[in-house]
Amino acid sequence: MTELKTYTGGCHCGKVRYEVKVDLSSPVIMCNCSRCSKLGAMLAFAPVDQLTLKEGGDVLTDYQFNKKVIHHVFCSVCGIESFARGVGPNGQEMCAINVRCLDDVDIDALKTMKVDGKSL
Repeated sequence: MTELKTYTGGCHCGKVRYEVKVDLSSPVIMCNCSRCSKLGAMLAFAPVDQLTLKEGGDVLTDYQFNKKVIHHVFCSVCGIESFARGVGPNGQEMCAINVRCLDDVDIDALKTMKVDGKSL
């Protein structure tokens, strides 16, 4: 059973703020790819229509690498990537939410799943 809940989140300086509906009862992803391992990101995924950018669209900067299918957007003021956008394997537009950037979430209470992104 999914536990879809609404969370708020954003970057370190507060310029980027958003609201997202996401299920954190499922394991969040701990990926070892070059980007995620350097960021320390913990990822949960949601359809793009479940994310509403409230503030900061004007300060987001886009970074792409490798196959250039994921838009790693980050705050140009503080440098924090609180979410990314891309297309999932099924063709659906998705957001990868950096759970560490959600407000009032106890990350130590979340189940995690390691993903070998380094080998992809």
